[in-house]
Order: sequence, then C-alpha cells, then structure tokens
Amino acid sequence: MAPTGQRRSSYSRKAQYSLFTGYIAAGVGALVGAVLLGLSLWQPGFLSGARGTANDAATPVTQPVAAARTESKGFIDAVRGYYRAGSQNAALKREMELARIRLGEAAAVEQENRRLKALLGLQDAEAKPVAVARLVGASAASTRRFAYLGAGRADGVAVGMPVRSPRGVIGRILEVGNHSARVLLLTDPESVLPVRRAQDEVVAFAEGRGDGLIRIRLINLGINPLEPGDLFVTSGAGGYYQPGVAVAIATEITDDGALARIVSDPAAADYVSVLPIFEPEAVTGAGTPIERELGE
Repeated sequence: MAPTGQRRSSYSRKAQYSLFTGYIAAGVGALVGAVLLGLSLWQPGFLSGARGTANDAATPVTQPVAAARTESKGFIDAVRGYYRAGSQNAALKREMELARIRLGEAAAVEQENRRLKALLGLQDAEAKPVAVARLVGASAASTRRFAYLGAGRADGVAVGMPVRSPRGVIGRILEVGNHSARVLLLTDPESVLPVRRAQDEVVAFAEGRGDGLIRIRLINLGINPLEPGDLFVTSGAGGYYQPGVAVAIATEITDDGALARIVSDPAAADYVSVLPIFEPEAVTGAGTPIERELGE
C-alpha cells in the first residue's frame, strides 16, 4: 500500500508543467534583464524614449496624488499651528514681562547711577577736615545713639563740629576729651538736622527715632511732594553743617513727610572726618538767649 504523505510533483503531470513553465519564465526574465542591462551600459540613451513614455503615462496619475499630499500637509500644519498658538502666545507674554522687568531694572540702575554721581558731586567742595579718626565704639544698651571717636581736644576737635564719612553725614560732636570724643548720631532721638530734597528746595527737618531710621518732617504742610527714593542733603540752616552733604534716602511716605534710611551707616564707616563748624557766628547766635541779645 502507498504511503499517505504528500505526493511528489513527479506523480502529477499538471504540477510538472507548472514547474517547467515557471523555470522558463524565470529564464526569459533573466535573459531580458541581461539584454536591457547590456544595452543601458553600451548605449545609455537607447532607453530614454521608453523611460520618457513611461513617465508621461504616469504623470496624470501622480499629479493628483502629489497635490493631495501637499494639501494634506498644509492642513495638518494649520491645525498644528492653531493648537500651538496658545502656548506661543503664553511664551511671548512671559518674554514681554521679562523684558519689562529688565527695562525697569535698567531704569532703576540708571537712576541709582545718577543719584550716586550727584552724591559724589556733593563732596567736591567740602571743607578741609580738622581731624580724621576711627569710630572706636557705639552705644548698644540704651535708646540713645552715640558713637565714640578716637580723636579729641588735642587733635583740634571741639563741641558741635560735624562728623561725616565719604558717603555723608554721621552726626556731630557732643562731648570732647583730650584724646576722644562722643558723637551724637543722626538716629538719636535728640538729633534734629535741617535738610532739603536734593533736586529742589523742599525743606524739612531730619529727626532721629532711635531705631536706625530718621523721620523727615516737612516744614510746609499740605500736599506731600515726597516720593520713595528721594535724596535729602543738608540745607546749611543752623550753621553746623555745610550745605549739600548727603543725609538720607526716603523709604516710606508719611502724612507729614517720610521715613528715611541714613546714607552713611556708622557701623560700616571705617574712617570719619571731623569738619569745622560751617558758620560759627550763626551757631553762637542761635545759642545766645534772646534776653541777652536784647540787653546788648
């Protein structure tokens, strides 16, 4: 009995014919390919006409496909751009905010540079100092604000003389010893200094508060013209201080003036200079009782 497995092709004449036909077609295809390859190498332009005819026949079919591909790509880009517009707008807004902040910072730096240049200009015409010394100590356990200077009567220092650093006013001499002196600081509650705003003639008094700040009290009450950042300098009234020396910068506006921080912090001052009293006659006259003046 014959086996039940698949029979080989030799047992079917139809299968033999199919296999033979496949071999013939493969051989003819290989022969035609070899002939065309030889022609293309021998005469490259021989098949250009056939290629052109094939391209012409395929062009009407490929043009609509290319147009559809282009239109679909443009539509997809439009949809993608529409959905990305929100994020792009948000990014542009953030960039504008950052640019606005940078412009504000640049304007603040420019304003600060102008203020510092003005501060340096105010020091050009200062009087020759009587003495230059260190601040060797300061009061810490009291509400009063004093500093102690390492120069005294032997160095030419006298009561009432102004004390300043390269940045501005520190205070004035309150008591004098032979080789030391006590300085009444601007922040002391008993300190009152006539000042004016640097850019105009708005006059006020700078009064110490005992907490590191000073209070600017306007002489002419009404609409408060002060703004944060205003620089105040000595006005020369009273006779102690030369006019135009930097005193404080306004930080907070009040009903009758402003709160200000001093320009020259005694704790940060290395050396200070003691200057002569600007107008000794005015100081003497201010300290003379009115009864004595009238009697003379």
